[in-house]
Amino acid sequence: MSEHYYSSQPEVKSSPETFTAELRGREFSFTSDRGVFSKGEVDEGSRLLVENFAFPAVEGRVLDIGCGYGPVGLALAADTEHEVVLADVNERAVELSRKNADRAGLRNVEVVKSDQFEAIEGSFAAIVSNPPIRAGKNVVHSMITKAREHLLEQGELWVVIRKKQGAPSARAHMETLFAEVEIVRRNKGFYVLRGKNI
Repeated sequence: MSEHYYSSQPEVKSSPETFTAELRGREFSFTSDRGVFSKGEVDEGSRLLVENFAFPAVEGRVLDIGCGYGPVGLALAADTEHEVVLADVNERAVELSRKNADRAGLRNVEVVKSDQFEAIEGSFAAIVSNPPIRAGKNVVHSMITKAREHLLEQGELWVVIRKKQGAPSARAHMETLFAEVEIVRRNKGFYVLRGKNI
């Protein structure tokens, strides 16, 4: 099996690239790299998730699980006073997220290396994810199940997935876990799904 961005320690040679992107009305400078998802630009799915996300009524921390180099979590951190935790199994992604958070001057960010929820402690008002589709359906559905266990009452899980890469089955799985599930946005084959922990 060829290496993908879900690897803990990417073996592909590092070749960092820095670019700017506007998210939620703010301009960010991100450094990305080979061996990390979507090098050189904020992918369409992450952008759609960021721009359509709404903070839930319940207050508390936010978790970006599978954060990559951090565009989703950092854009949300810039829009809240609450702590935002960014987590990824990929060591290169974790280091990039830390650098990108520092560059953005965000002090409400914690970045942790975690294989799914292995190193995640406590509960969150919201969990967001552009999940690692290439890791397989079982991994994605496991992340959704474990996310439900780490949400506060009235907390929300937001995920973005392409229809052809499993959005309908992810939605069906969410409906077995959450009392309220909705498709917040459809665009270019992407679904932004929200599950509420009632």
